[in-house]
Amino acid sequence: MPRITVSALLAAGALALAGTSAAALYKWTDASGRVVYSDQPPTGNVKVETIQGAPPPSNPNALKDLAAKEGEFKKRQLDAAEAAKKAEAQRAELAKVGDACARAQMQIKQLAAEMIGLARYNEKGEIVYVDDATRRRERQQLETWYKANCGS
Repeated sequence: MPRITVSALLAAGALALAGTSAAALYKWTDASGRVVYSDQPPTGNVKVETIQGAPPPSNPNALKDLAAKEGEFKKRQLDAAEAAKKAEAQRAELAKVGDACARAQMQIKQLAAEMIGLARYNEKGEIVYVDDATRRRERQQLETWYKANCGS
């Protein structure tokens, strides 16, 4: 039995040294009862077991490839985060413009209602009524701003 173990260890060592040159390994028992391992099949009528050869060598650039893929992944994550940040800023800007447009539209309606008196406080804190010419001028200015910033 120890002879089989030694020959098995030798065959395993030979297989490790052979590397990629041995595509397949053959195992059989010879006439004296010894287990034989070889990269060549035996001659004659012998029961042979084919053992899978050594795996192909690992990719020597695997570590570099993995680091490159990880770097690309992190870059995509940063790009996605930056795009999300930009989109959020655009949404906030659109909301801000939308609010300004809504306020302008409300002021235009108030200025258009000429039958209703419009009053404001001056710098002294006194109530001052807005005359018709001021209403029309402010309304026209607001409508121009509204068309330029809010659409039709």
